[in-house]
Amino acid sequence: MTKETKEQPAIDIEAAYDKTEHYINDNKKSLGLIVGGVIALVGIFLAWKYMYQIPRNEEAAGKMYKSEIYWQKDSFNLAINGRGDTLGMTDIADEYGSTAAGNLANYYLGVSYLRTGQWDLAIASLEDFDSNDMFLSSMSVGMIGDAYMEKGNIDEAIENYLKAANKNPNKFTSPTFLKKAAFAEEDRGNKAEALKLYEQIKVDYPESQDAAQIDKYITRAGGTVK
Repeated sequence: MTKETKEQPAIDIEAAYDKTEHYINDNKKSLGLIVGGVIALVGIFLAWKYMYQIPRNEEAAGKMYKSEIYWQKDSFNLAINGRGDTLGMTDIADEYGSTAAGNLANYYLGVSYLRTGQWDLAIASLEDFDSNDMFLSSMSVGMIGDAYMEKGNIDEAIENYLKAANKNPNKFTSPTFLKKAAFAEEDRGNKAEALKLYEQIKVDYPESQDAAQIDKYITRAGGTVK
C-alpha cells in the first residue's frame, strides 16, 4: 500500500525579500510619517508624565498632608473642608483628580462622608476612587454597601457587599463583607440566603476572625452546625 505524500510549497525567500524591499521603497514617506508619529507620541507621553504628572502628584501629596492628619484623628469635617490655608480633601480631589494623591483623596472623602452621615456623597466619592490595592479596592466597594444600607436600600447594599467580598478574595475583607451581606439578607427576612453566606464563610475562610463565631449565626439562620 503506497503512501501519498504532499510536497510543501517552497518559500521563495529572495522573492519575498524583494517584495518587502519594493514596498518599503515605494512607501518610504508614509512609513516615515508613521514611525515619526509613534516617536512623537512616546515623547509627548514621557514629557507629560515626568514634567507634569509626577510633579503635580508630589504637589498634591504635599498639600494633602495636614488633611490626612485630620482624617487620622477622626476630625472628618476638617479633613473634608480643610482649615485656613490647609486644603481639604474636597479641594484636593477637585484640583488634582488625575493624580494618585487626588485619587486617594476620594477614598478619604468617602470614609469621611460615611462617618458624618452623608451617604450620597460617600457613595459618589468612593465610586470615583480607583485602586489595584487588594484591601483598599475591596474596602471602598464594601463601604458603598454600608452607605446604601444606611439609606435603606438593602438590594444595592447586598450587591456591593458581595462585589467587595469577591474582589481580590482574601481572609480579611472577604468574610467581613460576606457576613454583612448575610446580615442584610436576614434583615429582609431571607434566612436561606443568609445561611448560604454564613456557611460559605465557614468553608472558604475557616481561619478568619469572622469564622470564629460563625456557628451561632448558622444556627440563627436555621442551619445545622456540623
